[in-house]
Amino acid sequence: MKLSNRFQGLDSLGSRGLEWVYIEQPTREKMDLVSKEYSLHELNIEDCLSKNQLPKIDRYEDHVFIILQFPTTQKQKTSPGFSQLSLFIGKDFLISIQHGDLRPLSELFQACKMDNGKNKQNIMGNSPGYLLHSILDALVDDLLHILMKVIGNLDDIEDAVFDDKVAVAKEISMLRREITTLRRIVLPLKRIMLEVISRDVRKFSTDVEEEDLISYFNDINDHVSKVLEALDESKETIEIYKDTDHMLSSEKTNKILSFLTILFTLSIPVTVVGTFYGMNINIPGSTNYSYSLIDFMPLIVTVCFSVGSVIIMLYYFRKLGWLNNLTK
Repeated sequence: MKLSNRFQGLDSLGSRGLEWVYIEQPTREKMDLVSKEYSLHELNIEDCLSKNQLPKIDRYEDHVFIILQFPTTQKQKTSPGFSQLSLFIGKDFLISIQHGDLRPLSELFQACKMDNGKNKQNIMGNSPGYLLHSILDALVDDLLHILMKVIGNLDDIEDAVFDDKVAVAKEISMLRREITTLRRIVLPLKRIMLEVISRDVRKFSTDVEEEDLISYFNDINDHVSKVLEALDESKETIEIYKDTDHMLSSEKTNKILSFLTILFTLSIPVTVVGTFYGMNINIPGSTNYSYSLIDFMPLIVTVCFSVGSVIIMLYYFRKLGWLNNLTK
């Protein structure tokens, strides 16, 4: 589609007096172009150029500026990431500026760009409020898909936690971090959605669309609420799995230490008694070997004393319940 002359070098779409300016990876030159056309505040321009702004909403007489965060669709090797989306919404325009990869938004823009008919009209509508709904609806739907993957990973971890042959401490830690990141994204989104519904939808929608748009935005807000509730439940669940894995690992370690401790303790009498006699007793196979019972009395006494000590300690350990805990 041919771009508007005043936005040469930028992606821009028009529909029934509404203009959508789409900017990926903003630069100072790109932002200066739209700033001159729509008289945007310099502080908001600086926010758009920065990659690490907190979600917020600023209101002016003729437009609203919103910053939101959404999970990035790129696979992160080190940690789950987020993409920043900045939006300027006026009476006849919407400017979207994104840092990072927001594939649903990119696909939405491309769908409008390649279609001049009904599909484009269904996405952009007749007002910037309707277009804002389409953008948020696509991004929140993608958020639901990411949540389904998190819940699936929780189910996998549940099976692995109770498997002694599988170590899941790393997987639990990574999933906890992902859930925490998603909650940091969804909590501000929920707050801003409520503000948009209560204060801003009416400003940027036609009288015919107003009631429908409020219902559409309420539907999106309901999805956000469900995502937040599911994340809260997932957070509680992963904490339970973390505690369970720690408890089972500790129990397994304690069993091993108990076994080694008992094994070492049972060998003490033999070691102590053998120390007294050293090599100064006759044993079968030695050079002083004979068939006289008297010659083997030191050996017999040593063996009897050692075996007796082991039996006494086993009885005492069993009475204390240590052996019962070991065999469970």
